[in-house]
Amino acid sequence: MPYGIQQPAVSGQMGKLEEEVGAKLFERTPFRLTKAGERLLAHVGPFFENLDTLAAQLREDAEPELWIGASEFMLRDHIPAVMKRLGARHANVRLGLRAGPPAQLEIWLREGEIDVAIGPLGARPPARLRQLELARVPLVLLVGCGTEVRTADELWARKKVTTPLIGLPAETNLMRSFQRELKRRGVSWPQKIEAPSMELVASYAANGDGIGVSFAEPALSRRRRLRVLPLAGFPPLTMGLLLRREPSALVQALVEEAAAYARGIWPGWTTSA
Repeated sequence: MPYGIQQPAVSGQMGKLEEEVGAKLFERTPFRLTKAGERLLAHVGPFFENLDTLAAQLREDAEPELWIGASEFMLRDHIPAVMKRLGARHANVRLGLRAGPPAQLEIWLREGEIDVAIGPLGARPPARLRQLELARVPLVLLVGCGTEVRTADELWARKKVTTPLIGLPAETNLMRSFQRELKRRGVSWPQKIEAPSMELVASYAANGDGIGVSFAEPALSRRRRLRVLPLAGFPPLTMGLLLRREPSALVQALVEEAAAYARGIWPGWTTSA
């Protein structure tokens, strides 16, 4: 018997089928179809013969769904370009977007509300999640045009910086890495303004409310009233994707297109993802 079905189970199903149609369909010994059985087979045979073809057509016509979680900044400035590249390979993808901080993205990922989270990665993946590295991005300072500071070294020479520091929440990977390097250099610079997004960090810095810390982002250099100062010697921020399991073909395609996009944005800083 195919598929590991035992003979008693098959006999039981045959008997139920005969009861349902009200006619004898099979001769048991030797096994052969009755005339009624042959008529039933002729009626249902084409359905089963074409089932594989129909299933293939349904899979081809179905619109795969992809839910991506990231910061509003990432969803606005980068994901559209990645999805345009992905659309050349998967034209009928139904895309869902959810914006939130890293901690919330991890919750949504574990609960299956998103398929992938994109953003900064830690040294180790969170529990029950996988991470794929895309690029290691340099850190920078954001300074308003009215601020006299011209280089980061001017700040480190003070040892204790009093200019307000603007950044993401202190528990984020970016701020932890930044503060660790300050401590290693013997520099004290407590954070005064905590912003929920990189967009607000840049806005407050441009407004002259302090100096912001960010990662290198091409759009920042084009903002009015804002200067970008390199942070030479600071460990780069690792950008990548978080997943629940081995990526599906669609998610794997997203990984590949995101990596190709990252190579254009941060040349020389991308990884082999």
